[in-house]
Amino acid sequence: MTAARLQVPVLDVDQWRRRVPARRFALPDLPPAALARMADALGVPVADAAAGVDEIIRRVRERGDAAVLDLTEAFDGIRPAALEVSAAEWDAGVAATAPEDGAAIEAMAARIEAFHSLQRPRTLTLGEVELRPEPLRRVGAYVPGGRARYPSTVLMNAIPARLAGVGEVLVTTPPGSDGGVPAEVLYAARVAGATRVFRAGGAQAIAALAYGTESIPAVDKVTGPGNVFVTLAKRAVFGVVAIDGLAGPSEILVIADDSADGGQVVADLASQLEHDPMAWAVLLTTSPRLAEQVARELAEDELAARFAAEAAELHAAVVNVPDLETVVELAAEFAPEHLQLLVADPETLLPNVRAAGMIFAGHHSPVPMGDYVAGSNHTLPTGGAARFSSPLGVYDFYRWTSVVRLSAATAREIAPVGIQMARMEGLVAHQRSLELLLERDAADSEGTV
Repeated sequence: MTAARLQVPVLDVDQWRRRVPARRFALPDLPPAALARMADALGVPVADAAAGVDEIIRRVRERGDAAVLDLTEAFDGIRPAALEVSAAEWDAGVAATAPEDGAAIEAMAARIEAFHSLQRPRTLTLGEVELRPEPLRRVGAYVPGGRARYPSTVLMNAIPARLAGVGEVLVTTPPGSDGGVPAEVLYAARVAGATRVFRAGGAQAIAALAYGTESIPAVDKVTGPGNVFVTLAKRAVFGVVAIDGLAGPSEILVIADDSADGGQVVADLASQLEHDPMAWAVLLTTSPRLAEQVARELAEDELAARFAAEAAELHAAVVNVPDLETVVELAAEFAPEHLQLLVADPETLLPNVRAAGMIFAGHHSPVPMGDYVAGSNHTLPTGGAARFSSPLGVYDFYRWTSVVRLSAATAREIAPVGIQMARMEGLVAHQRSLELLLERDAADSEGTV
């Protein structure tokens, strides 16, 4: 069967703006067949995906390990003998990893660690007031799996947590068809410094991390990407635990001029379609020649067609833009996960670029470099969240505590301001507290004379 051709419209600026919603993040509605499968797995009617996820969370809260195992069997077709990967199994996975794969994992980890080591915050002090960073006690890194394996996601989530000084770094990932965890994932977990590994996926894994079970301890924060069920579960438990964000489909926005190689542009756009058939793959260009070439070649690209054939809706487009100033404006409006600058002088353009999860400047910096080996983190905001969110980093694994240790002299100096503010706001108990402080301090001073 021949793969469907990827339909790539060539748009002008006005057409592009009409095509893209101002706030585009939305979790997709599941088709009826998928909802029916979910209802069958749960054994109860399911109105929508969110309702199904709420039911999963309820069961895990009430029944713990038993619910996680039952749900894993229902959704993944396998019932693990134990949720936690034993020390012996972990060691065996590390030993079974091919030497070349282990070397690649270690090289990637070294670059991630070198860059992320620079992100450790310091205590901020002004006189007798300070803001002190404290590492989180325990975090959970969710790693997608099942049919695939993602050692890179283990590294990107666990290394920053370890560098922050988090006491326990848990990894959860769906079991494979044999009930195990891929050797490469276990190798990456060992290299990254993860503390424990659990074979649990989907919404049930997120619920277990949030509320705790007999085997999986509750964490302070959940990070990592996942499917629509994982994202809905993260949204549902936010507030019980912290989360890194809500991940939507992957996005790449390429800015290119006549200096760009059309084949490279096509390859880079297709690389993000590989993550998700709902991914955004967009070229903004000042070159009509390049626009025509990329639209034609992307439509004919076998890899892009293979991924696009699965999609119910396509987010691929080529946009003709009159000048680079307009290009920068459009990019800021879109706020992409990945922004690639394939222009003759990216350094001139770079200072004007805003609101992107990660920027890839120049012809030797394709997006897969950031996915794997640049050293930056590939856990990035999507759906326009780059307007207000940042890449995952060491800084995400701290909470900040304010410390106030005022001397008697400082208290006498600033208490009158506090008294006046309390009086202004009508908070008489606040006012009384500060007035008593001054009265007591004055009495103490007289007593020492």
